[in-house]
Order: sequence, then structure tokens, then C-alpha cells
Amino acid sequence: MEVQISTFGAVAGLLLSVLFIIGRMHPVYSLMIGALAGGLIGGNELGATVSCMIAGSGQMMQAVLRILGAGVLVGSLVYTGAANIIARTLVSYAGERFILPALALATLLLTLSGVFVDIAVITVAPIALAVAARLELSRSAILLAMIGGGKAGNIMSPNPNTIVLSEKMGVPLTDLMQAGLLPAICAFIMTCLLAHLLRNWRDRVAPAASAESADPPVRLTTFLAAAVGPVAAICLLALRPLANIAIDPLVALPVGGLLGLLAMGKPSGTRECMRIGLEKMAPVALLLIGTGCLAGIIGESGLKFSLIHFIEGCGLPGFSLAPVSGILLCGATASTVAGATVASSVFGPALIELGVPALAGAIMIHTGATVCDTLPHGSFFHASGGSVQMELGHRMRLIPLEMIIGLTQTITAVLLFMP
Repeated sequence: MEVQISTFGAVAGLLLSVLFIIGRMHPVYSLMIGALAGGLIGGNELGATVSCMIAGSGQMMQAVLRILGAGVLVGSLVYTGAANIIARTLVSYAGERFILPALALATLLLTLSGVFVDIAVITVAPIALAVAARLELSRSAILLAMIGGGKAGNIMSPNPNTIVLSEKMGVPLTDLMQAGLLPAICAFIMTCLLAHLLRNWRDRVAPAASAESADPPVRLTTFLAAAVGPVAAICLLALRPLANIAIDPLVALPVGGLLGLLAMGKPSGTRECMRIGLEKMAPVALLLIGTGCLAGIIGESGLKFSLIHFIEGCGLPGFSLAPVSGILLCGATASTVAGATVASSVFGPALIELGVPALAGAIMIHTGATVCDTLPHGSFFHASGGSVQMELGHRMRLIPLEMIIGLTQTITAVLLFMP
């Protein structure tokens, strides 16, 4: 397709979106305004620019439907307290020596089951604070353990960014989830090592800082019952590679959530579960619409060709376009979902043309999109810091370590899947 929008216009639109997000404007409107400005600055007419935005957002609809379906599973985990039970059980059996790996594993399993990483961290944080107060651990150590575990679980999970990448790159969701296994293991090991180094940092948790006990006042369900929903959803998705029975995530994820409700004896909570799930997923669905507008503009611009020429000029192989695009666009949006969406929409076809296998391109984009997803202009930076009452200065100091964890799984994915 003939390029109608200049590279300068696309970059200007992307930077304007970042500035609006930093200025606390809603991310969806920030992306839409940036897309409109980018098209006009890039030399496109108003009508053609709007058409590009509409076409880009329209390409997100299949992913939006699957993400809304995933809300049933997420809602069941939140409504029944299953997420909390999973986290508490893991921590209670870990022992003091392995408490930081247990916190990382708890957030890993919650994100692996489809829970957003910010929700996973907020769920585990009260437990982490209670344990840290008893053992005099630093806030930095427990927060890095939770964030690193979330990053590792994120690339193996049937979550919005995985669903979008599966859709855009044309690869089965289960294949993409399996491809994230070894990178996630490496990221988990790196998380445990870095968190251990921070155990005795100066920002230790005082005993009075934790308002919640490490034990729940009422045991709502058992660990096995709590795990039924996510395990059922993953098993349904796994039927494709195991038995050549393809069950779409639009069906598998809601069914897993409903089976989880039955296992926990709460079928009457189906309506409330759906309401909670929709509340959790609606912002992501809207974000994808705004992201689609920007992707439509970038896709019709010369930016992808400029980035390809830059990579070739640096002597890098063509497949490096995948992790580089994931890192850059995730850094621009401070969101794994938005970064992976734009990168796969804009650079996915180019990667295929360069001879990069779809699965390899998808996992390298995905892991790359976890490198800069905790920058200060994103909501996760503030939500995660607030979950452990961390001061801004200490929260800023964790960013390089979080990037190391993301780079660990990115480098692992590149070494495993490079053509």
C-alpha cells in the first residue's frame, strides 16, 4: 500500500500521545488525539486521516470480543476471592527462607491464570506487607518480586496482550503461551536473584505498616477449588495442540470462569462475576480502540520502513525488528497491551515479509513489550508503588531492575526463536 503519511508525522503523533498521557489525560483520548494529529502533521487530509483511524480501530474488534470474554474468568477469580486464596496458600507454605520466590510465584500464577498484572500485584501486596513486617524485609524487595513474577506470568497467560498478538500474528494462542515458558523461567530466576539483593534496603517495612494479617479472617474456598477456573480454561485451550480440537478463547475463557464458580459453590454469583469482569476488561477494550487508531496511522506511514532501514544500517538481522519494536512502542505507551498491539499491527506483516516465522515474531514482540511497561507515565507504575505505600524516589530506583527482568526474557526469547 502506498505510504501517505510521513515518518515525521507518525513520530509526532506518537510523542503527542505520550505527552498527553504524562499530562494525565485519559489514555484512550490521548491515543486518538495523537493519531489525528500525526495524520495531519504527516501530510494526510482530514477525511483520509479519520478513515485510517477507523480502519485501525476496526481491526481490533476480534481481540476486543475475546478480551471481554476473558472478563468472566477474571471476574470469577476476583468475586470469589480465589485469587487471594491462591496467593495466601503459596506464601503460607513457602517458609521464611523462600518468601520472596513465593511472592514472585504467587503473582506469576495469578497473571498466568489471566488476571491483569496490576490486579495480581494489588492482590498479593497486603500479604507481602504482612510478611515483610514480620521479617523486616524492604518494600523494594517485595515489590520487585511481585512485579518480576507478574512479568514472567504475563507472557504465558491468556491475557489481552497475548490474545492481541495471537490475533495479529496469526498464531494459536496456546502456541504463543507455550513459547513464553522458558523466557518466563529465566525472568523468574532473575527476579529472585535481584529481589534477594534488595532484602535489606533502607525502605524496610515497619510492623505497623501492615494492617492485614497474613491469614484470612474467613476461608472462602480451598486452593484446589480456587484453581479450577484457570486450569479448566488452559486445558480447553490446550485441546488444540493435544487433540486437534480448536476451542476459541472467546469460548474457553468464559467457560473456565463458570466452571470455577461451580467448583467453589457460587453459581448464583454468575451475574456479579460478569459485572466485575466487565468492569475490569472494559478499560482494556477501550484502550485497544484508541491503540488501533494510532496503529492505523503508523501503519500507513513510513515509520516501519524507517525503522527497518535503521536496523539494517546498524548491521542488525531482520528479526531484531520484533523485540526492538516491542521495546520502543511499549516504552512510548508504558503499557504491554498497547505496545504489543501497535508493534504487531504495524510491524507484523513486515516481519513475515522478512522471513521471520509468525510465532518467533510474536514471542519476541511480546517479551520486548515487557521491558519498559513500568515507566512513570503509565498507570502500573503508580498502582504498584501505591500497593506497598512506597515513596516515589524508591519506586523510581526500581525501574532499571524491572527493565533487566524484561530484557532477560526478551534475550532468552531471541536466542530461542531467532531464525
